Amino acid sequence: MPKDLDVAKRAKVIEWLKTEVIDQVSRLFKALWEGSTARVGDSLASLIMSSYILGRRLGIPYRELDDLLMEKLRKHRQEGHQLEEWYQDISALEEHMRKR
Repeated sequence: MPKDLDVAKRAKVIEWLKTEVIDQVSRLFKALWEGSTARVGDSLASLIMSSYILGRRLGIPYRELDDLLMEKLRKHRQEGHQLEEWYQDISALEEHMRKR
């Protein structure tokens, strides 16, 4: 495949993935409005999947994205993020990620 076609294809895939992220956010909001737990879970899973793949297409390996997430969780926990203070969500997610 000629280099300019490969670059165009890669750019097109990135644009498509960006629309997937937006679409999944929209689907999540609709599912929340409708109160459908199954659809909320499906939309969140699709959003996470699309985000990971978009990161990979942008040159961020999955492991590096995991590491960046862990770093962000540690920072939020240390800075006393409200979700950590109120519900311990930050440390719970950090523990979940560590056990994977």
